[in-house]
Amino acid sequence: MEIIKNPDRRNWNSILERPTETIANIEAIVNEVLNDVRVNGDVAIKKYTAKFDGVELESNIVTQEEFKNAENLVPEKLQKAIKAAKENIEAFHAAQKTPRVEVETAKGVSCWQEKRAIQKVGLYIPGGTAPLFSSVLMLVIPAQIAGCKEIVLCSPPNKQGELSPEILFAAQLCGVTKFVKVGGIQAIAGLTFGTETIPQVYKILGPGNQYVTVAKQLATKHGVAIDMPAGPSELLVVADETANASYIASDLLSQAEHGTDSQVILVSTSESMINSVSDEIESQLAVLPRKAIAEKAIKNSKLIYVENDDLALEMINEYGPEHFIVCTKNEDFYVDGVFNAGSVFVGDYTPESAGDYASGTNHTLPTNGFTKAYSGINLDSFLKNMTFQKISKEGLLNIGETIELMAEAEGLQAHKNAVSIRLKDLK
Repeated sequence: MEIIKNPDRRNWNSILERPTETIANIEAIVNEVLNDVRVNGDVAIKKYTAKFDGVELESNIVTQEEFKNAENLVPEKLQKAIKAAKENIEAFHAAQKTPRVEVETAKGVSCWQEKRAIQKVGLYIPGGTAPLFSSVLMLVIPAQIAGCKEIVLCSPPNKQGELSPEILFAAQLCGVTKFVKVGGIQAIAGLTFGTETIPQVYKILGPGNQYVTVAKQLATKHGVAIDMPAGPSELLVVADETANASYIASDLLSQAEHGTDSQVILVSTSESMINSVSDEIESQLAVLPRKAIAEKAIKNSKLIYVENDDLALEMINEYGPEHFIVCTKNEDFYVDGVFNAGSVFVGDYTPESAGDYASGTNHTLPTNGFTKAYSGINLDSFLKNMTFQKISKEGLLNIGETIELMAEAEGLQAHKNAVSIRLKDLK
């Protein structure tokens, strides 16, 4: 990993640049697939599944037999682990329920807010070199708790036309009934426009590669909502001289192995810690099964020394990491001062892997600096806030003149008349 010492603030943007392509570089191919699926439906889906995933499917719908077979292929210990993680994720997301808010804003004027589930949601589960069955839990559980009526999962098949048994087991455990073997741009296109086998949905949620991320962003032009831009994984660790170098190296590599376009960064106020972490990375990397992938990600990554905590925190908020680990003696300074991060992990014994799997928080998070404005997946991602109001005769008498005066001042006479005609009857 590249070591950078005391970088000039003017160079921070270039130093912290993500290794991702811009939308302009891949927008053309994404639009081509979107338009093809919109016009040709499943015919286009089948074509792109053959092109991008290398398999031709007779049917892209997961059958009950496939769900049943998957359960027999997942080791019992792993089944128990998945069930334990499910319980923790359910507990954390169920606790996010909020009661109805009701206020009498004036005598006889009652206003209230309630949350209602988004009826139709499409959930994207990444495949590739590491099928993420944990994403099934992270997306389906809050959707179920929210009360979404139609939950459609999409995930790319392997070259044998299959989904991993772990993904299917997790889906069945969460009560999924509609699972489509389709990935990439074509999956997002199917959920956006609907096809013969893929239902059209109101909102698309879930992480993916750069093409999936851009496809989701472009899908919003066609009336579909999305959760957030969630692309290649990234992690930033802040550490001082009290941290454990081997722990930090393991955390950095845990994200580096996600994909060649992942990025990991260490920001430290200790030069000796940076050197120790660099050595640990080399040592741990040598024995990783996914060494080739992690090595490429490491080339996109940085070890950055800064002189004090204030500079470190400023740099962290400028970067806005997806995952942020705090390993310092003054952890409260960073916990209280960070404003731009998807999920924060505090202390030596809180690895990012815990959030990926089983602590209970959600691992579907904004990347590429979008933490400055977006939240990660949570229960509210599957809900809408709706407002209601009921005004009595007394209430309209109380606020009627206010409405009339404001409407007239804006030149909207019909607005005024809608109140005046009622006030005339009441008076």
